[in-house]
This record gives sequence, structure tokens and C-alpha cells, in this order.
Amino acid sequence: MWTPELCAIFYVAVDFKPNILLIMADDLGIGDIGCYGNNTIRTPNIDQLAKEGIKLTQHIAAAPLCTPSRAAFLTGRYPIRLGMASSNRYRALQWNAGSGGLPVNETTFAKVLRQQGYTTGLIGKWHQGMNCEALNDHCHHPSNHGFDYFYGMPFTLLNNCQKNKPPELDAALQAKLWLYTQIIALAVLTVIIGKLTGLISASWKIVACFALAGSLFFTSWYSSYGFVQYWNCILMRNYDITEQPMKLERTTALVLKEAVSFIERNKHGPFLLFISFLHVHTPLFTTEKFLGKSRHGLYGDNVEEMDWLVGKILDAIEKEDLKNNTFTYFASDHGGQLEAQEGKTQLGGWNGIYKGGKGMGGWEGGIRVPGILRWPGVFPADTDIDEPTSLMDIYPTVAHLGGGIVPQDRVVDGRNLMPLLQGKVQQSEHEFMFHYCGSYLHAVRWHQKDSGALWKAHYVTPIFQPEGAGACYGRGICPCFGEGVTHHDPPLLFDLSRDPSEAKPLSPHTEPLFDTVISRIARAVQEHRQTLTPVPQQLSLYNLMWKPWLQPCCGTFPFCWCDKEGDRRKLSYSS
Repeated sequence: MWTPELCAIFYVAVDFKPNILLIMADDLGIGDIGCYGNNTIRTPNIDQLAKEGIKLTQHIAAAPLCTPSRAAFLTGRYPIRLGMASSNRYRALQWNAGSGGLPVNETTFAKVLRQQGYTTGLIGKWHQGMNCEALNDHCHHPSNHGFDYFYGMPFTLLNNCQKNKPPELDAALQAKLWLYTQIIALAVLTVIIGKLTGLISASWKIVACFALAGSLFFTSWYSSYGFVQYWNCILMRNYDITEQPMKLERTTALVLKEAVSFIERNKHGPFLLFISFLHVHTPLFTTEKFLGKSRHGLYGDNVEEMDWLVGKILDAIEKEDLKNNTFTYFASDHGGQLEAQEGKTQLGGWNGIYKGGKGMGGWEGGIRVPGILRWPGVFPADTDIDEPTSLMDIYPTVAHLGGGIVPQDRVVDGRNLMPLLQGKVQQSEHEFMFHYCGSYLHAVRWHQKDSGALWKAHYVTPIFQPEGAGACYGRGICPCFGEGVTHHDPPLLFDLSRDPSEAKPLSPHTEPLFDTVISRIARAVQEHRQTLTPVPQQLSLYNLMWKPWLQPCCGTFPFCWCDKEGDRRKLSYSS
């Protein structure tokens, strides 16, 4: 922890523009990393990063799912302010060919830093949308949000991206549609047989119309769900599709190559590089070098491969002699998914002592994430900061470091971390944090600074399936509303400083301050809601649905397939 001596040594004024390296894992649990307590998965490179820098022990995501969490990270604002918080059961973007995404009027940290002379790049996962109204308007594309260079996946990994895997995208709905299709086909066949045998007197014209209606029903849904691998699982370089569908067996090598190449090209800086890993999201495609190497099955193998990638990227920084003037940050977008299973095999992460996981807006396991920062000579080494911080804090922090100014015409919820990281202050600026599940407020955290207490009130919690299981195994992911949640009045109250696992809710009988705390939190909620303004809903059902006219395609739709990476390799071999 900080001492006056450390403060004197490490508090420096930043009078130059450092390089910014931001690394984000996908679905990584806080308990999956050695420096956060895991002893079954080897993460030496991430552990070394923490040893050389600062480890945040109360680092909080603004949402428990990819799309809203990353939108908040990019803008420093709660997803509900952006229209990226859903009131329906779809809480993340579903298609490359949807019309929703990060609003064009939002200012990302990439925009801020590009205006300050930074070269900006995004390598890896985007999942913030592509187009709005026309195939090539690129309104949600990374290039329209401040990134000079983009290489990666505009969507997110799904089981659908790998052959011989059960479908993941709308699996329950697809099963129903298949059932309805089979019923319709059987009905059509029955009518035809009845007509041929004279048992049914309907005209052939009616039979043909019935058959046509069945065919149209099948085509209407199979044209999207039947080709998810082609529609969603693609790689792009800037605006150009390089692989459709992507070849998962070489994606890891390509992402690493692109990241290292960006560092080498821009070593004279300043640069902002956001490396957004596809690891460790299912289907956990892992190269042969790491298969079977961990003590935690395929998931552990995938985490260890990701750690290796981190090491290679940090090696590239050191090779170019950039380590001492690079602000490096590592985090996960939210907690690990407990429900990710294949039979009895666990394919999701571990969230340590914290209850719940991905998809749960209130429980710590869904929103408390690893957060590691390194900047030799500016930050102390091997230091823990046990103060509430947020993924949204990176926005104002890097804007400050780059000499930029956060937008003054909107609410920015993140806080500049530099005073806390350098020891100028001992406490986080965050007093209240609001934990949403979609557009529904599930919990609120109050950091009562004078007493040191860290209160958390749960207004809504998911109903676990089976009861007491700790996750929604029967649903695949916990819902935000409806019959799958419980409303609490009065709220469940915990003091996380004494009960970080949220195991024993307090009551007026066990906590004398119960009513006072609940009342203060309720007032904070009211004040927070007064800062919210109506905005277009990016995750509305219309914006989420597949629109063939918006489908990115490297051929002539619907003949969308290409392998430009393979063609480049062939060309390099032949030359």
C-alpha cells in the first residue's frame, strides 16, 4: 500500500505524451489469474505485469456483458446513457448486419487522442456495430470512432464460428423454428398425400400456396440463422473483409502479428493501441501448442495461450525500447461465464470468492474484474490499490495523459485515476456506482469514505437454476427482468469490506445503520436518474435483427466467402 515515502518518490507531473497500450480479455474471470489467487492456471506474463505495476482489487465493469461493457469502456459513460442498455432479453449485438451500435455522436478515447496527434489502432474484437442504414455507411465502424487502423473481428466469437459445435446464437429460438418447420413440412406432405389419394378435396392451387408459405417461412429464418458462420464470423482490415468465414486455427497468430506490426510501425509514437482479445470466449479455439497443457481443461489452455500473447506483445514493447514511456493496462470486459459448459466440462471462467458471473448485473462475480496498470518510473511496482475503480475510468485517464479534454457537453462517469495511481490521493473519487442489468438497475455500491465501509444494496437478483446453484444453468444466462428475477423490498444489503462474497445479507436487527444506509443509497439513485436523458435505443429489437442489405460481404451477396489472408500467404510463398 501507499506510504508517504512512496508518494514522494512516485508522484511526478506528466509533461509528455506516453504511448497507451490497452489490453482487454473477453469473459475472463478475476479468479483465473495467478496474481488474483489462481494456482491451477499459469499466467506468468500477466503476473509479472502486476509485479511491475499496480493491481486494482476493486475494479468494476459497467455491465456484465460484452457490448454494453465495452461501450462504457470506450466512452467513460454508463451504457444506459448511450442507448446500449437493453430492456428486452437481447442485451448485446446479435449480427454484423444489424443497425444498432455505438452511437455516432459519442466521443471515444480514440477520438480524443487522435485529435492530440496520436496514431490509434484497434486489434481484435469490436462488437459495437458496423452500419446504420446502408451497407457502406460504416457509422458504427471503429474508423468512425477514432481508430486509424482496425484489424480484427467486428463481431464476437460464437460456437457457430467453429464447425461441429452446437449453435449458440439464439439456440432456443432456432430449436423452435426447426420444430415449426418440421411440423409445416409434415402438414404439407400430408395434404399432398391426401390430395393424391383423394382423401382431401382441396385444389392443387391451395396445396401449392400452402407449400409456398411453408417454404417462405423456412427461408425467412434459415437465411440468417443457417449461415451465422458466414454472416458473423469474419475478419476485417479497416473496411476490407479478409476472411469470410474466418479460419479460427490461424486467428491467434494473425492477431499477434498485427499487434506487433502496429507497435513496430509506430514506435516513434505517440500511439494508442487497444488490443481486444478474442480469448477466452467460447468456443475456446486453442492452438495445438497449448492444448492439454493446463490443469483446468480447455478453458485453462485458452487462458494460458492468452497469457502467452500478452507476453509476446509486452516483449515487442520492450524490444522497441518503449517500456518506460508506455502506459500499459490489462483488464477483462466482465466476469467469467459460469453457465458455459459442454456436458460436464466447464468452459467458462472462475470468479474467485465472488458470487455470480457473466450476465448478472449486481453480483460481484459478474462485474468485478482484474485491472493491472504498469508505467515504470511513474507507478510503483508490486502495489495493490483496494479502492473502487471502474473500466470507465480509463477514458478520462488516457485523455488526461494524451493532453486531451473529456467532452463537457455530457455526463462522463469515469474518473481520472492518475492522482490515485501516483499516490496524490488515497481514496477513489467514486462514492456511488450503479450496477445495471440491461436497462434495469439491479444494485448500487456506496463507498462510505469516512467509515471505510463499502455498502452494496441489491434491488433485484436473478433466480438461480437449480436453486442455490450460483448460476442460471437452466437458462444459459441469467435474465434481467420477468419471472427469472426476485425484487427485494427492502433491498438486500451487504458490507463488502467485511463480506466480499456477499454471503450474509444484513438486516435492521444485525446492522444498526441499515435504514440510514438504505435511505442514503435511495437518494443517490434518485439523483442519478435525474441525470439520465432519453436516447435512441441501439439494442431495440429492430436494431438487433438481421438485415440482409446491411450484411458485410466480400463477394456478391449472398455469395460471401473469401480468404485473402490465405491468398497473401500463397503469394508470398510463390515469390
